[in-house]
Amino acid sequence: MRVLSGIQSTGLPHWGNYFGAITQYIALQDNEQAFYFIANLHALTTVRDKQLLAQYTLDAAIDLLALGLDPDQAVLFVQSDVPEVSELCWLLMTATPMGLLERCHAYKDKKARGLSTDAGLFAYPVLQAADILAYDSDVVPVGEDQMQHIEVCRDIAGSFNHQYGEVFVLPKSKVLDSSARVPGTDGEKMSKSYHNTLDVFEDAKRQRKKIMRIATDSRPMDEPKEPEGDILFQLYSLVATAEQCDEMAATYRRGGFGYGDVKKALADAAEAFFGEARAQRDGWTSRPDDVHDILATGAALARRKAAEVLNRAQEACGLKGY
Repeated sequence: MRVLSGIQSTGLPHWGNYFGAITQYIALQDNEQAFYFIANLHALTTVRDKQLLAQYTLDAAIDLLALGLDPDQAVLFVQSDVPEVSELCWLLMTATPMGLLERCHAYKDKKARGLSTDAGLFAYPVLQAADILAYDSDVVPVGEDQMQHIEVCRDIAGSFNHQYGEVFVLPKSKVLDSSARVPGTDGEKMSKSYHNTLDVFEDAKRQRKKIMRIATDSRPMDEPKEPEGDILFQLYSLVATAEQCDEMAATYRRGGFGYGDVKKALADAAEAFFGEARAQRDGWTSRPDDVHDILATGAALARRKAAEVLNRAQEACGLKGY
């Protein structure tokens, strides 16, 4: 079974990215044929600074390696290093109904808010479909809010197959564990858009200050509190051991504690939890040539498979054999 996932190159990952998706992506590399790519072509719809995009792309690779992606088990590459995907995208666009794209969330929502849109955002789902179909992907791990991406991909592939024969494998989605939803520092879903993130690799002192500023309720210290649903406890349960979580839950229910103590415990647990990954990241950052070698090897493997699929599609629609 072949698994595929793309990671946006738009800045350092936060806890929501890590617990909500990256840990589950990496778990799928075991005993699977996994392709993971850094979606720098997709990032062009929002990042228009070439130096920043280049740095984000390298950073994304380093982040994944530091967080446990094993290049001996999974294929790691940069999206733009596989030009076959862009050509496949064009073939798919010729078989994609306009109405399908007009109904897609990202384009529709941005247009409804009166924000400027471009052809790249409109055609974004077709490039996503090409990313998936180019590797004969069987499974694509997604969050519940991303299910439409797979449905659109299947619709596009189905339309092409209807016109030209059974060219593409229709992928299935693997819904990521929704219990991994991570609250931001304001209690809303953690998101760069809300400016409420705790970044995985940010300076520990800076992160501690952000944690200490998290707003809490005004109940008296001696009043017992239910830990479930509490922002601090939710965050703590992600980075603390099971024993520490049990002790903290008992403290909440017993009462007689200050939220400042909980914040300090959360900052300590986070520093310990991400300590190894931060050390790994420092190591990879000091060896950029090794990272580039991994990406080049991954791109060669990805191109080999994508070329096979592209050739199949070209033959089906008459671009070969004339």
